[in-house]
Amino acid sequence: MPNPADYQIEIADGIVLIKNQNTTIGYSRFTDAGDVEYIYVNPMYRRQGFGAILLDQVRRITGQIGAIHAPVSPLGTAFFGALGIALPDPAIPQPDAKAT
Repeated sequence: MPNPADYQIEIADGIVLIKNQNTTIGYSRFTDAGDVEYIYVNPMYRRQGFGAILLDQVRRITGQIGAIHAPVSPLGTAFFGALGIALPDPAIPQPDAKAT
């Protein structure tokens, strides 16, 4: 797990941001219901626990992790699956999806 002295967490308007002196490490956009609209971790910092820290902050703020919004990358699918978090069924249109 990363050392908390090596990064800062900022929270504002439905966004959790993790950064250090040099760069943005990762961020997540979420709703008041705990839905994760977007999550990103800088490739140099992946597999170090920052994604879990982002989700922990969403859970702390909203009280839960709600729905995970599509699209979800293959790496994201593995990440959420390892945490036991259900993903949207790609066959079901999402509320934000545009009809084609």
